[in-house]
Amino acid sequence: MSVDVTTAIDIDRPRSKVADYAMDPDHATAWYKNITSVAWETPRPVSVGSRIAFTAQFLGRSLAYTYEVKELVSDELFIQCTADGPFPMETTYRWETLPSGGTKMFLRNRGEPSGFSRVMAPILGQAMRRANRKDLARLKTILESHERAE
Repeated sequence: MSVDVTTAIDIDRPRSKVADYAMDPDHATAWYKNITSVAWETPRPVSVGSRIAFTAQFLGRSLAYTYEVKELVSDELFIQCTADGPFPMETTYRWETLPSGGTKMFLRNRGEPSGFSRVMAPILGQAMRRANRKDLARLKTILESHERAE
């Protein structure tokens, strides 16, 4: 059974500001609660082919995995896939400009668990959805805060 979770949030900031912040791996530990460390395996800045290693805590387990950037369309689309790790995953960020001038950000995680994780796919999906909602709310708070205003 596959896992495919999409969440979205409206952020009162221009699309370019939201996209620039969200797709910079160096900001991941600030807005993703479960990500505990980030290590670049390729030179900065982020581009197609960039590889970034992450360590995270999820459902009481420590996970280490490496994402490779597969697609990057400035201010529109960012797709990264795990190049290794326990759960093959594709993560997509997409941004749309709202009539207010703010941004709707979409966060999608999809993957095909194997082994024991396959049996746990429905629970993993629910846990991902909860975590993604919280992470997007944290991102919104960061980007809309006075300190990040410009």
